Amino acid sequence: MQAMQLDWPGTPLVLRDLPVPQPGPGEILIRVHCCAVCRTDLHVVDGELPDPKLPLIPGHEIVGKVAALGPGVDRFAVGARVGVPWLGRACGTCTFCRGGRENLCDAPGFTGYTIDGGYAEWTVADARFCFAIPDRYDDVAAAPLLCAGLIGYRALRKAGDARRLGLYGFGAAAHIVAQIARAEGREVYAFVRPGDAAAADFALSLGAVWAGPSDAPAPDPLDAAILFAPVGALVPAALRAVAKGGRVVAAGIHMSDIPSFPYSILWQEREIVSVANLTRADGEGFFALAEHVPIRTETERVPLAQANAALDRLRAGRLTGAAVLTMPGF
Repeated sequence: MQAMQLDWPGTPLVLRDLPVPQPGPGEILIRVHCCAVCRTDLHVVDGELPDPKLPLIPGHEIVGKVAALGPGVDRFAVGARVGVPWLGRACGTCTFCRGGRENLCDAPGFTGYTIDGGYAEWTVADARFCFAIPDRYDDVAAAPLLCAGLIGYRALRKAGDARRLGLYGFGAAAHIVAQIARAEGREVYAFVRPGDAAAADFALSLGAVWAGPSDAPAPDPLDAAILFAPVGALVPAALRAVAKGGRVVAAGIHMSDIPSFPYSILWQEREIVSVANLTRADGEGFFALAEHVPIRTETERVPLAQANAALDRLRAGRLTGAAVLTMPGF
């Protein structure tokens, strides 16, 4: 099979011919149709996340069809369309797993980080951690839902019932969250990279009531804010933007250092919380919602062999929505 492989963080991916993997107990073999490019992939490739499996096939927003079942699999049939998310497995026995918080598992496996992922024509995955994809979404449209959608959904739930919601960084995740929030009757305020008029216009086209630069104050006090941009300086900015009792949700897996800030902007019961990974319950809840709320994913098809170019554009902030790698023949 063709695959884009990372030999060492900080170096470009290499296109290679590799053997097709075989499913072990509890696993399924998937013929990959496409895999979206996520900012987390960039953190792995750039060495901002420690200790990846090396060499590594990145990618954790995978859509494909089941080609073979490993021993003991009875969840999916051959030919079923499935999605593979970031959380590739959990131990099931640690305190967190037993308490319903497998996203915090002590011995997890992460697709495209500690487990080979979807920048390849074939992959294997633990059947228990895969999801059926609603029929209303084609393969390319569905791919960003597997992380941008799932993590965004968990972040939105962490934001509580906030009516005025600020979104900092309007990319793959925020453009999905904005649509869900609007469907729930919330007001969305989009904070974009200064000078990025295209992102601001995109946010307004998806129903945001306001869009402006992230270094500008909010036009109205926010009830909550979600940070998708991995910029620590936005934490105090968001704290200043939320009203008393407001919550700031940091939704990324990596962020630059947060600068010091005066206690006065945290006081009056404002909160800062983070989102780590996802649970299978998040996936079930999100995809049930996606059956009824038509989510438009802004995507750009990119051939597998051009994965490095897609990562470069994401790194430079030149993507609106999500790049989706397509495999030869799809």
